[in-house]
Amino acid sequence: MEQYKLLTPGPLTTTDTVKATMLEDRCTWDDEYKTLTQQIRQSLLDIANVSSDNYTTVLQQGSGSFVVESVLQTALSQDDHILIISNGAYGKRMMEMAHITRRQVTELNVPYNEIPDISEVRHILETTPTITHIALVHCETTTGILNPLDAICDLAQRFDKKVIVDAMSSFGGVPIDVESLGIDYLISSANKCIQGVPGFGFVIAKTEAIKSTKGNAQSVSLDLYAQWVAMKDSGKWRFTSPTHVVAAFHQAITELEQEGGVEARHQRYASNNQYVIQSMRELGFMPYVESLYQSPIITTFLYPNEHFDFDDFYNYMKQQQFVLYPGKLMDTPSFRIGNIGDLHREDFEKLMQHIKTYQTKEY
Repeated sequence: MEQYKLLTPGPLTTTDTVKATMLEDRCTWDDEYKTLTQQIRQSLLDIANVSSDNYTTVLQQGSGSFVVESVLQTALSQDDHILIISNGAYGKRMMEMAHITRRQVTELNVPYNEIPDISEVRHILETTPTITHIALVHCETTTGILNPLDAICDLAQRFDKKVIVDAMSSFGGVPIDVESLGIDYLISSANKCIQGVPGFGFVIAKTEAIKSTKGNAQSVSLDLYAQWVAMKDSGKWRFTSPTHVVAAFHQAITELEQEGGVEARHQRYASNNQYVIQSMRELGFMPYVESLYQSPIITTFLYPNEHFDFDDFYNYMKQQQFVLYPGKLMDTPSFRIGNIGDLHREDFEKLMQHIKTYQTKEY
């Protein structure tokens, strides 16, 4: 079986040792498996550098979007009012999820290549005192832009608002000081920067915040409070859990620690991201996002000219065992290159050689 290098924001390229853990079958009711779940929950608090006196972790079956929706279902009561800040498709998805629950929503839509204006956010909070929650995507993988999390959280603390952060493609790969920022709910997924495989996500939440959410959810399977109650003492998932994926994630956490933790992984990601951007510039591919706002996770590149055929380019690169990511901009032809996962400088050097070969049309 050919092993592709996935230049995507997840699912991503995993190590052989992570894959190998999925060869063993496990029982969801077994004490060893429940202990494994509890170890993961504690490890995630350690990665977030938060106190178990103030924070808890809930694991939730499904994709990242399932977990985001479970937070919005659970965190918001009928009396709450949420401000959602969006500069990409995943912020838009949060808005759709919040609207479907019939909660009161204020939208702040920002162009996809810009970060939110903090003064505008402040003005909304000053003029709309009914707002109780602020939600945003930290790293918006639509473009690769990194939003100003610290500044938003600072405003939230000043105005006494709860904060929901979709840190899907940043947690574990970008340092986030969760406790000092006062984040109430941080959401991420097994198959992102911790470098596991798809199947579940997790929420790192203030314990006092989640305690107050009983009865909010209008869904059985997306009730994060009920999942937390079932999991917090016994380690048992309410419904069938992805046992193979959970074991792989436990191994991925071990490998994150062996690499040197979040700071070391961030350095690898950032260094490779800078190499990719500089090399692509030299080959005529310009990044869509200004360097000041560019995340170290994934980069959107504009087509070099009107004759560029992305499908042909994609298929050629796949033949070389590199899988690229299509663009997600509606009006601007683009594609994306991710650099998270088990990818290293030599991989990106090979990638650039293949792109050069493609450009010469000598293949």
